[in-house]
Amino acid sequence: METQRMPTLFIGHGSPMNALEINSHTSAWRAMGESLPTPRAILAVSAHWYMDGTAVTAMEQSRTIHDFYGFPPELFAQNYPAPGSPDVAQRVQQVLQPLPVLADQQWGLDHGTWSVLLHLYPQAQIPVVQLSIDAREPPAFHYALGQRLAALRDEGVLILGSGNVVHNLRRIDWSTRGGGPSWATEFNDYIRSALMRNDHQAAIDYEVAGDAARLSVPTPEHYLPLLYVLGAAGAGSQVSFPTDGIELGSISMLTALCS
Repeated sequence: METQRMPTLFIGHGSPMNALEINSHTSAWRAMGESLPTPRAILAVSAHWYMDGTAVTAMEQSRTIHDFYGFPPELFAQNYPAPGSPDVAQRVQQVLQPLPVLADQQWGLDHGTWSVLLHLYPQAQIPVVQLSIDAREPPAFHYALGQRLAALRDEGVLILGSGNVVHNLRRIDWSTRGGGPSWATEFNDYIRSALMRNDHQAAIDYEVAGDAARLSVPTPEHYLPLLYVLGAAGAGSQVSFPTDGIELGSISMLTALCS
């Protein structure tokens, strides 16, 4: 049976509380899960697995990691018992050769992954593996890895990036539900415009956006998952934005679906 080619998807995951909340963003994620073709497996690149080196989770069953603090007990009680997939992990290793990719047995699913999958695929029936982000490498490296992962799309694997285009916790304002300072909206609009015109190089070279980029991406881990998604999508992809907006003053909820 022929496998349908999967899109690639970047989700701005925002606060961990989105795992529990039904709002405009999480409703958009749920609608996507209902409308997208059902993947054979999901390869997730989350901002929260940021380390020296590249690794892929290779266990039969992943644990749910509660990698945050200061949130209500209901959030810590959440579990996302999706199976893993050693076969998909091995395939990731193959397509990324000769890059050494560790078959990890310790990590699991961090909240960058499970907080959005709770809405996309609440049944937790689809196998999920996570790929780490090598903190030592520049943006072009991560885009190139995405290009090599593109082969998985034809094998029924949904490549999911989870982070935030704008993510500055030092500038966060918990009292602000919508909107943000000019630098946040400027950078978010800059990246959205680049994606609309398929200018992936502008997304790779995001630092040329100056102060808006410096304030929006003070550290790169939440931005880099987007580059995996774009690399796997290819420069000729069609992009749509199921949800967008600045929340809490300094967090972009931009979601980009590439097909």
